[in-house]
Amino acid sequence: MTGDRIAALLPRGAGHADQIIDATGQHLLPGAIDIHFHIRAPAYPDRGTVETETRAAAAGGITTLFEMPITKPCCNTADRVNFRREHFQQHAFINFGLYAAPGDLGDQSVASMAAAGIVGFKIFTTPAPEGRNDEFEGLSFPDEADQLQALKAAARTGLPIVVHAESAQLLAIGERAALQMDLADPDSHLVARPAICEAVAVAKLLAMNIEARAKLHIAHVTSALTVAVLRHFAGTSDFSAETCPHYLFRTHQDVARAGVFAKINPPVRTQADQDALWSALADGTIQHVTTDHAAFSHAEKMASAHSFLEAPPGTPGSEVLVPAMLDAAAKGRIGLERAWALLSGNAAQRFQLSDKGRIEPGADADLTLVDTAQTTTITAETLHSFARDVAHLYYGAQFTGRVMRTLVAGRTVFDGNVVGEPGWGKYTKPLLNSAPINAAKLSA
Repeated sequence: MTGDRIAALLPRGAGHADQIIDATGQHLLPGAIDIHFHIRAPAYPDRGTVETETRAAAAGGITTLFEMPITKPCCNTADRVNFRREHFQQHAFINFGLYAAPGDLGDQSVASMAAAGIVGFKIFTTPAPEGRNDEFEGLSFPDEADQLQALKAAARTGLPIVVHAESAQLLAIGERAALQMDLADPDSHLVARPAICEAVAVAKLLAMNIEARAKLHIAHVTSALTVAVLRHFAGTSDFSAETCPHYLFRTHQDVARAGVFAKINPPVRTQADQDALWSALADGTIQHVTTDHAAFSHAEKMASAHSFLEAPPGTPGSEVLVPAMLDAAAKGRIGLERAWALLSGNAAQRFQLSDKGRIEPGADADLTLVDTAQTTTITAETLHSFARDVAHLYYGAQFTGRVMRTLVAGRTVFDGNVVGEPGWGKYTKPLLNSAPINAAKLSA
């Protein structure tokens, strides 16, 4: 390595280096790029901070994360983008990019946020949660006309737009039905947010994008029904999709055991849905696996232990992502090369980070060393996340595969212990002048 870049790839024993890392028996891989992450900083330090959650990400083999715009107040102007950038820059152990909400959808404000270096825009097709309007201002667009305008506004910038897609109208029907149930019953969550809510919202977005021509990205796909929709619209516009470890490695039965600690929106569903997601990863219908890391405090989860409708949605995932996908590779469910495209290479392509996601001379020296023979056990004691005491969905999980070392810009930030420093992580911006990306190649 030269500075923060890979200098050369040489045969064993060739060349000269000031530092030598013994990686005998290990695999050297590009650092994971987590394109869906919630820290909410600097608001809500009781849920975690930039330091605690980027430390945890480093321990999980993640070298770059993309932070969502939900904070207090919402990140929906260029000034707020710059404020969050400065805050993250002081405290991050790993690289970070920022999403913004498109705000008032005006060309000037949207363009100014793009100029501030964001990696993309984010919207919800659902209303703001009750009492959280300031966190979702300019982010929630339940009206389809506004959704179309948001797609077109993002298209003019050349940046991707990520959508949490659930039908507001169908959610209202589902919630009314759930209110007739025991809300401590995890089945009430599936009734409140059935798969049809996701599938209908995704279908409408994909139909609108034929006209809008945005770089549309569907967040956290959960269901077989949505996979069918994605396949139906294949080739109609430039779109991509992601899913998450909790949908790939857990089912509703696991939620029933973990209670509201495992409440996530959209919900973790059935084994049939999980099987459909793996099929979609195999054929390229879904091109990304990401954490949707969302930390809440133990007190917040416990305050609504009686109600799946009221409990805050989310679970920490930064230290599960890489070990879980290594485990899938070890069990023959997916090839290691394909797994790493889903965790790193595809993200670098889709979000125009040409210096990341690959091991080649001149690329950023963001690297992960893994041992595919060792195991990772998830407990409250082994996790670094501030939210370690609400990770019930994964307590006791054992994965074949272990992160041994994480390097960011050529420097070790994790080697079994977090050894990095706050402020080492750099602000990650897309290269908007790079060549257009062929979405069909993202699943290669």
